[in-house]
Amino acid sequence: MKRFLSFVLLCSFLTTSNFAIMAQEKKITQTAGRVQLGEFAPKFAEMNDDVLFGEVWNRPGLNPHDRSMITIATLIGKGIIDSSLTHHLQFAKQNGVTRTEISEILTHIAFYAGWPNAWGAFRLAKDVWADEAEGDDGKAAFQRQMIFPIGEPNIAYAKYFIGNSYLARVSTEQVPFSNVTFEPRCRNNWHIHRATKGGGQMLVCVAGRGWYQEEGKEAVQMLPGDVIHIPANVKHWHGAAADSWFAHLAFEIPGENTSNEWLEPVTDGAYDKLEKH
Repeated sequence: MKRFLSFVLLCSFLTTSNFAIMAQEKKITQTAGRVQLGEFAPKFAEMNDDVLFGEVWNRPGLNPHDRSMITIATLIGKGIIDSSLTHHLQFAKQNGVTRTEISEILTHIAFYAGWPNAWGAFRLAKDVWADEAEGDDGKAAFQRQMIFPIGEPNIAYAKYFIGNSYLARVSTEQVPFSNVTFEPRCRNNWHIHRATKGGGQMLVCVAGRGWYQEEGKEAVQMLPGDVIHIPANVKHWHGAAADSWFAHLAFEIPGENTSNEWLEPVTDGAYDKLEKH
């Protein structure tokens, strides 16, 4: 089991590292200096385009995503919430800073750089990320919280779920596993992973809040980082909390004569009792 968990942590580390590497490999270029000040202040334009953006922004050690967040924090800390901040907010979005991240960083900055500065920055940020706000829903917001994809509607197993679920195959090599996402209140039916030897399943929560329950035992709340080991031939169910989307990685443990036995749904009455605790 430890090997499976180590593999999950390694995948998460490598995926996050790969994002940073890809962002760093994308060379930052800038021409605003020459476009706006090329004739009036050619040396300043050169320093802006070639030194600040051409060299400093492309130095190893920090990726553009992190440099953007640092720059935004510095500008707001100095009380600069004009068009230059708008430019850097737009630049940050290009560098992969999400709407959730910018909201969190501005909220954090407010306590150190001043409430009025944060308000001014929020007004600019809302315009920059406006396209993500329009038509946004819980699913889109939840996707921005986690590194794994939500995937496609889980149509093949829909009859065994109450509510909508989604399935994304993460890996088919070495250790096959999938990311399963549940909308609020969605849960699968009671079921059993049958096996004559080995078998069972392992769940690793990656985002949101959910529930896991074995027959005859109290339900267990699942939060990001929690790991559930499900033995073969044990009746159980799992799904999202009433007020939260939920996603977990699902690992099918190899075994002999393995199969899934789907049973009765988890009733609303039984489910609602959990949410009242």
